[in-house]
Amino acid sequence: MTVRWETRLASWFFNLCYAVALIAVCPFIFYRMIVLKKYRAGWKAKLFGYSPELPEHHPTTKRIWLHAVSVGEVNLLKPLVWQLTEKHPEWQYVISSTSTTGYAVARNLFADRHEVFFAPMDFSWAVRNTLTRLNPDMLILAEQELWPNLIMYCKASGGKLAVVNGRFSEGGFARYFKIRSIWQLIMRQLDLVCVQSETYADWSRQLGVKAENVHVTGSLKFDNAQTDRNHPNTQSLQQLAGIAPDDIVFLAGSTQEPEEELAVETWLALRESHPKLRLILVPRHPERFDAVAQMLNRRVGDSSRCWRRRSQFQPEETSVDLQSTNNLNNERVPILVDTVGELGAWWGTAHIAFVGGSMGKRGGQNMLEPAAYGAAVSFGPNTKNFRDIVSLLLTDDAAVVIRNGNELTTFIRRCLDEPEFAETLGQRAQQLVQKHIGATAKTVELLETLMNEMQ
Repeated sequence: MTVRWETRLASWFFNLCYAVALIAVCPFIFYRMIVLKKYRAGWKAKLFGYSPELPEHHPTTKRIWLHAVSVGEVNLLKPLVWQLTEKHPEWQYVISSTSTTGYAVARNLFADRHEVFFAPMDFSWAVRNTLTRLNPDMLILAEQELWPNLIMYCKASGGKLAVVNGRFSEGGFARYFKIRSIWQLIMRQLDLVCVQSETYADWSRQLGVKAENVHVTGSLKFDNAQTDRNHPNTQSLQQLAGIAPDDIVFLAGSTQEPEEELAVETWLALRESHPKLRLILVPRHPERFDAVAQMLNRRVGDSSRCWRRRSQFQPEETSVDLQSTNNLNNERVPILVDTVGELGAWWGTAHIAFVGGSMGKRGGQNMLEPAAYGAAVSFGPNTKNFRDIVSLLLTDDAAVVIRNGNELTTFIRRCLDEPEFAETLGQRAQQLVQKHIGATAKTVELLETLMNEMQ
């Protein structure tokens, strides 16, 4: 691997920055490792690049490394990997993730056919060791995974570099632009950048990506969205949870504090006048499951007769068993989904949806999944991470913005009292998703063209 002097200089600058940041957050990491039992897996791969050591592949067989940071990005790679595998079964595919939950989902999706591993942290030694072990012909980065050392050393090793479903947060772009002289050195090494919108294309060019390498393909999230409520996974969950055909499910998904409590307050306010209303909570982060459980104990009751954990459902339980439990209170009890990787299927049970991460500073979560199922979709005002998708939904009157708990209750009440309003909202959302399907096919075509240049 021949590395130019400016690459080495930039690399050690970033190593220094990472080292300082790592030292600063060590107490936080140790606390989460010891108390929350998080961040314990994959340290050899992350710190030293001990990814799977793959044998040399034949020159005619290309090896593709796809990297995604966490659950959402791993899921959006699913249709991309499937289409690439279908068109080019002779290529080898390896998939990496950064987070423990992302790794678990990647294992579930891909491990039966492809190698799955923890990605290295962006220290030069870890990156170089991983590249030596994998020897990829192409590295595909999902969304915002723009790691300087990874990009520079992959380029130095002779591999092609592509970004798929590319996007920037407004704050992220502003930070990059302040030191654009450094980022231009990095971004000009990208061979292909497939972005979700023209805005992101313009920002990519401003940061140094060659204009001919930037393409607007749309969002892969549209292609990844399931539209069939009769999908076996959804049907299984619906039966397991005892959801009756005439129940009306209000699901708050990818939630953060205080969004779960706002949803519970809404359910408590409406359950007597609307006894068919069911509440399902799906927190974004597993480490918050117990905190949400404590909140439910406090607000609803400290008993399995008052609310249920998804992890408590046994396969032998039938909808009749669960409905019998519910009838002890003469009401449908809330469900806390304390498992990872099921949210996509749970959305298929929802008639009314609130997409979390949108009341605080996180910037929102994927609202296309409930939209694709035709649910009446709502979310909070802070959705900067999905600004283009939100713009499309609001332009088509296919979603509602909720600013506080009172507005959430008002929205749910209207959906219950005016079912035609909820149905129309859901139909518009589903039609919008169907209209924008096709980003995966465009991306695969561009990746094929890039790979053909290596022949």
